[in-house]
Amino acid sequence: MSEWRHVRSLGVERPGQAYFFGYDEAPPGDGQIRLDLLYTGFSAGTELTFVKNSNPYLHSRWDADRGVFVPGEPSAHYPVPFLGYMECARVSDSRVDDFTNGDVVGTVFGHKTGHTADPFNDLLTKLPPELDPILGIYIGQMGPIAANGILHADAELLGPNVVNLGDGIRGRPALVIGAGIVGMLTALFAQAAGASEVVIADPSPFRRLRAECLGITAMTEDQAWAYAKARWLHGGDDRGADVVFQTRADAASLHAAMRALRPQGTVIDLAFYQGGADRLRLGEEFHHNGLSLRCAQINRVPRGLGFQWDRRRLANETVKLLLARGPEIRAQFITHVVPYDDAPAFIAKLVGERPEFLQIVFKVGD
Repeated sequence: MSEWRHVRSLGVERPGQAYFFGYDEAPPGDGQIRLDLLYTGFSAGTELTFVKNSNPYLHSRWDADRGVFVPGEPSAHYPVPFLGYMECARVSDSRVDDFTNGDVVGTVFGHKTGHTADPFNDLLTKLPPELDPILGIYIGQMGPIAANGILHADAELLGPNVVNLGDGIRGRPALVIGAGIVGMLTALFAQAAGASEVVIADPSPFRRLRAECLGITAMTEDQAWAYAKARWLHGGDDRGADVVFQTRADAASLHAAMRALRPQGTVIDLAFYQGGADRLRLGEEFHHNGLSLRCAQINRVPRGLGFQWDRRRLANETVKLLLARGPEIRAQFITHVVPYDDAPAFIAKLVGERPEFLQIVFKVGD
């Protein structure tokens, strides 16, 4: 029988300052399971917006009824006690029949040392025993984000008739802008789907090298759009990528994605932008080549595919990828494994010194 316990949560106390927030948690009730954190991944692109005070929720309010942000009415305030969505945990007390103590699951509950989960409502994916538990951080959300990007590209060609992930890009070249975690996972999904060629573009030589170690052709953004126009010829003046996956939160990167497309091609945008987009030139390639821009946001799959492709199926696709490429992903993605207790100091160092990194993981225990 579990006792009450104290749970710590990594959050942001004020701009530039991460901290630990604590609270006491009751034992699990019937139908619940208690989870003990093993690993939690730091999603720098999203979470640093709270550290840097650039997240839109800190300056505007999301009006869910109308689907718009209302400026000047923040819906989030400092301190922000809960962050994170990349967790791997072990079941320590199960009050359901299909989870047993010792099961390791990939899920989402934030950078907390523990969590009480409800399997009736929460997505909890058991890790196969042969999978390195540290890779479980990708199953709950980050892998499904990338898989959903691929699914959006499939829907551009096939509409609601997507049987297998990647059906719409099989045999076709794919360009990914951004070699962060979302970009890397998207590129690996494209490889697994049988894309004829996968190119990834990023300004960082550090990240390009890691992509190359995974068998992905890596270039700068200028090199990539020029390569797409020079090598991906469809006949006559029809040159460029059918689809570009844009994962960098930078307007210039979105513009590079537009330049790489063939006429009437599509950018699948998975980036989380803050601020404006002065370097995006919608009067140029976007207008003259009749391009499309499609947002692949994790809370929505393409229209007409929700029944077949829910979050659990996207998570299962992630497990398949991790089983196929796990040792390589572990070696090339995870650049920093940091003790959980050191997380606030490490985040301060990350902001102040800006070291090269790809995936930061906070680890509990030995």
